[in-house]
Amino acid sequence: MTPKIPPIYHLADEVIRARQHGTALVALESTVITHGLPQPENLALARNMENAVRKQGATPATIAILDDKIHVGLAESDLERLAAAEDALKISLRDFATALLQHKLGGTTVAGTMFAAHQTGIRVFATGGIGGVHRESRLDISTDLKALAEIPMIVVCAGAKSILDLPATLEYLETMGVPVVGYGTDTFPEFFSPPGKLPVSVRLDSPAEIVRFAESHWALGMKSAVLVCQPVPAADALPAEEVIPAEEQASREAIEQGIGGQKLTPFLLGRVKELTGGKSMQANLALLKNNAALAGKIAVEMSKKTQKMA
Repeated sequence: MTPKIPPIYHLADEVIRARQHGTALVALESTVITHGLPQPENLALARNMENAVRKQGATPATIAILDDKIHVGLAESDLERLAAAEDALKISLRDFATALLQHKLGGTTVAGTMFAAHQTGIRVFATGGIGGVHRESRLDISTDLKALAEIPMIVVCAGAKSILDLPATLEYLETMGVPVVGYGTDTFPEFFSPPGKLPVSVRLDSPAEIVRFAESHWALGMKSAVLVCQPVPAADALPAEEVIPAEEQASREAIEQGIGGQKLTPFLLGRVKELTGGKSMQANLALLKNNAALAGKIAVEMSKKTQKMA
């Protein structure tokens, strides 16, 4: 029996069918479309991520706010509207009611997507890099970390965005009891770059292992997400010695210009893209598609176990 959906949600037909039949579903965020990438790369990336999920036999459910509803699963015309929108809001946990009351389009962040996915029974989510503790201010902590501590689902990422304070971000996750799984790696992936020296809490090497781990975690009564961290594809990775100076310069400029809040991450990523001659964006595109594919595999594995138990 599928859980009842609150009336503020609108589910795409293919999402409804997947829920009814217990087949694999993967949630996808939409801030990468509305705030993360320029046109036309944003629309192409949205399509590519959905296709990467479908190739694994799962159904993609990109989440966004459109027409005064939280949409779970988007039509092609919806993706095009989001990609072209100039005044879309960035939707984290606090922002849903604002967007709905103001009749705004909205792209959901990691935290926002996790919340909506959990409300509609989706247990696997793919993103690029999670938010975390900012270097510019230790008090600037992403709501993504709160969501990871409180919402039980599998989140596939390429680590935290490397513009952040990665040791502090991992410390926060440890404090909140969030398992950090290295997929095929013993050390934490660093978004654009190959894994560095920071350890993960456990290494797992297959989607089946990840599903068994997550089920054991939740069977114990744990309520947090399981964060699955996959390195950027080696062919697209940027050497740390190339990325770090660009990130440090972007951070200095943000402090000098007084940029903070929801504008900080887009500014930092945009400047790093400029300073690396566009290489960071290519790495970002590659890791996003790679994460969507892994999430599809995990969701299919999870649905097989669910169907056997039915």
